[in-house]
Amino acid sequence: MANLDPAHRADRAEAIRVAAAAAEKNIVTQTPNGDETRYPGKWGSFSKGLQHDARGDVVPASYESMLHAISTGIPADFENIQLGGPVPLVDPQAGLAYTLEGGDPQGFTFRPAPELASAWRAGEAVEDYWMALLRDVPFARYDSDPLAQAAIADLNKLSDFRGPTAGGKVTPGTLFRGSTPGDLLGPYVSQFLLLPFQYGAINVAQTFTTYKPVGGGGLDYMTDFASWLAVQNGQATDPAHLRSAPFGPNETDPQLRYLRDGRGLAAYVHVDVLFEAYFNGCLVAIDQGAPFNQGNPYNATTKQQGFGTFGTPYAKTAIAAIAAPALKAIWYQKWFVHRVLRPEAYGGLVHKSLLAGTNPLHFAYPLHGDVLNSDAVRRAHTANGTYLMPMAFPEGSPWHPSYGQGHGTVAGACATMMKAILDEDWVFPNPMVPSDDGLSLVPYTGPDQLTIRGEADKLAANIAIGRCHAGVHWRSDYRESLLLGEEIAVRVLRDQKAIYNENASWTFTRFNGNKVTI
Repeated sequence: MANLDPAHRADRAEAIRVAAAAAEKNIVTQTPNGDETRYPGKWGSFSKGLQHDARGDVVPASYESMLHAISTGIPADFENIQLGGPVPLVDPQAGLAYTLEGGDPQGFTFRPAPELASAWRAGEAVEDYWMALLRDVPFARYDSDPLAQAAIADLNKLSDFRGPTAGGKVTPGTLFRGSTPGDLLGPYVSQFLLLPFQYGAINVAQTFTTYKPVGGGGLDYMTDFASWLAVQNGQATDPAHLRSAPFGPNETDPQLRYLRDGRGLAAYVHVDVLFEAYFNGCLVAIDQGAPFNQGNPYNATTKQQGFGTFGTPYAKTAIAAIAAPALKAIWYQKWFVHRVLRPEAYGGLVHKSLLAGTNPLHFAYPLHGDVLNSDAVRRAHTANGTYLMPMAFPEGSPWHPSYGQGHGTVAGACATMMKAILDEDWVFPNPMVPSDDGLSLVPYTGPDQLTIRGEADKLAANIAIGRCHAGVHWRSDYRESLLLGEEIAVRVLRDQKAIYNENASWTFTRFNGNKVTI
């Protein structure tokens, strides 16, 4: 029974906070992949925005100035980092913040990233090159497009590829998809990114501003060494907005379109609010008539309904709010543990390695032969005249380390909250797919039932792998961050169990297929 005495209430509020803090208190060991100490030249480490020499290798004193700030955590030391241009690094101090709910941002572990010289990293690089080459091919054409067939054949030759397969092989139905069972069911794009919804009194059709395709007035970027080096030095021309570089901003398509290809996904995740897709997805589900989770206490009541607790306002705010602790946790991993290079920097190593002996600035870096001998890299050279990885954005990746992924961690956390709050087994009654030109939606007529669970997991993959389509992240960034985000959400829900007067629970399926009840 609730006790409304003010003194009792104050004591109880304190006890809940103390108990939650005690339950979340833990000391963990963090393990990077060793590349930072393995290579004195820091070839496998993030250095974008720092000072680089003419070859494109980071200047040691500049890198050490960054490490010094990270080791002290003193705000003034971050202001003394020796940058190569005017573009600032993105929020390295976020990983030093605390939270008052769920686990401490530094209390989560993260497996080591693939090593620079490994076949695993080479396989991820080959996939990223193919994503760049296929940006303008609609997902629905992967089963017939000759370039997609070449990508499938090339990926199947890799000695260590960890994307999804069918019968041990990459197929049109697994190409560039996420790692959960729901990712392989139905069309590539989640229903949560396609179906219309009401934003209050505003009718929203999910048509997006995208970028013009190559050959249609659009460009891939950083495909020549001079511009690549300028971007590594943080010499973009618009540091306030980080949306232009030696090229100017992206060329946008004047026609709004439904998301139907890699360039469209890349354009969306270039500027999205990180919890946006999941907040919108919640609105889609509610408008479609999806019920709440089986543990919602108001499912069986007749005299009351939920609102701020276990109603629609609760659902929408909870799905958005989980992004904050997710970002603090992943920013700690990025800056204070792993400091892994971005794909664009790896592409620079590929380019220089393949030109070793032809230019005194180039030599062979410790890269696995799977990437150096790949059809993807050869085709990138044919298209652009260099072996650099083509970027979807003029500025390439953001100015913070690659591993793990902010979008992926938020994806894991928000998708988990969606499954915990809504009935994850509810089936979309009228699923849709985009037309090849992205100008309309047509009914999905495939055999698979599309559920909240599968489409939430797929939404997480669409957003996180959309960043890979742009060339700014690795598959492992998505996969490991997805699991971190899930654990963050689980621990927040466990803390929240004690704060409600209602007898509530949350039952949902984790990304590994195990069902859990909190």
